[in-house]
Amino acid sequence: MELWKLTALELGEALGSGSVTRAAAVQAAQARIAWIQRSCNAFLTVTDPQTPQKAGDSPLAGVPMAYKDNICTKGVRTTCASRILENFIPCYDATVVERLAAAGAVSLGKLNMDEFAMGSTSETSCFGPVRNPWDLTRVAGGSSGGAAAAVAAGGVWYAVGSDTGGSIRQPAAYCGVTGMKPTYGTVSRYGLVAYASSLDQIGPIARSAADCAAVLDVMIGRDARDSTSLDRPADGLLAGLTGELRGKRIGLPADCFGDGLDRPVASAVLAAADVLRARGAEVEEFHLPVMKYVVPAYYIIACAEASSNLSRFDGVKYGWRAESYGDLGELYTSTRTQGFGTEVKRRILLGTFVLSSGYYDAYYKKALQAKAVIKAAFDRAFARYDLLLTPVTPSTAPRLGESLSDPLKMYLSDIYTVSVNLAGLPALSMPCGFDPQGLPIGAQLIGPPLGDGEVLNAAHAFQLETDWHRRHPGGQYAPAAAEGGI
Repeated sequence: MELWKLTALELGEALGSGSVTRAAAVQAAQARIAWIQRSCNAFLTVTDPQTPQKAGDSPLAGVPMAYKDNICTKGVRTTCASRILENFIPCYDATVVERLAAAGAVSLGKLNMDEFAMGSTSETSCFGPVRNPWDLTRVAGGSSGGAAAAVAAGGVWYAVGSDTGGSIRQPAAYCGVTGMKPTYGTVSRYGLVAYASSLDQIGPIARSAADCAAVLDVMIGRDARDSTSLDRPADGLLAGLTGELRGKRIGLPADCFGDGLDRPVASAVLAAADVLRARGAEVEEFHLPVMKYVVPAYYIIACAEASSNLSRFDGVKYGWRAESYGDLGELYTSTRTQGFGTEVKRRILLGTFVLSSGYYDAYYKKALQAKAVIKAAFDRAFARYDLLLTPVTPSTAPRLGESLSDPLKMYLSDIYTVSVNLAGLPALSMPCGFDPQGLPIGAQLIGPPLGDGEVLNAAHAFQLETDWHRRHPGGQYAPAAAEGGI
């Protein structure tokens, strides 16, 4: 049995029945990871699996998984893929780590990413880029590229990442897996190294919507250590996956299907709409003109918050420090100049500029006003529709190096995802096809605030009718059978 081709819930069921042992599951994962490290560079730290304190009552108990490397793990280095945190070892676990461990999660390590989650390709990591397991000449997406690549290639059955403007959904689309960004506040951010605090959200990447629901059932809920977390009941999302869509109204924003969208992507997403229609949903086109404002508003707000959040990395309290400096000011300057990568410095400088005297009103204040307009537009849309369906990205995964040479093009690739974070909405990326080069295509389902269950159920209904989420990288990019055929 090729265990790595099972969904997380299928492996969990096999572990629960005793037909597969935990040792066999870990061995299968480790065999895959050996290849993934040589080919995809998805892991930054590989750890020996720790025996959970208790068996756990989650259907995913004992299933091997991993964390994006901006989520704090006690005693295991957390680098954010940055030189400035290269040897940082936290003394505490993030809330999601605590909750998953209590439910029986088996962590196999920390995953590569864009430095401080700033990027859309996972190429800004100081440890080298993540490669897409479907085509090693392509990016895996970002910033949770290591998480998406590890799940797609079978190194783990699910991963926990973070999404500030599409950082879970976009790499999930590029790598042909399912990724969920929950409603803002649904999952505690305690222990997540902040990029943009009003936009960041932790969420799962797995093969199926059902897997994502099972992970979220463990992670969601109020946390006193995160004042933005919501008091929501747990253990309901997986149970709510009926696949029933009769009477549901799904809106197709025409503004997301215009210029700039590759034809194979548009065709695959519209075909997904037909599948949802066949399941009983009413699908209707409408206009959402605020989409033209989402990218500039997002990058102004995100960079402004990054400028504030990353000011704590000064070489004094923890993290990497420049070897030579004169006074305190030079210590700060040298440490940040040498410790941060190019993209991080670009966003810090942009954020500092828009917050500076004389430009605050012209840029940051207007971006906040645009954010309110965007949220209001989505509120009006959800007064008419239960869900929205859009592409995740304008194209499939670009080649390595293409995006870094054109940062503006990289920013524009987030056009369909950043609005969700600005409005605090739940959204999911699900595989829905392939382009002529054999690269995965993703479709995005967006729900109203606290509509996480509706989003997951619609994706589950789609996956009951299709097998895109069960496709696996193969050909020249697959490891030898001796390495991964356990």
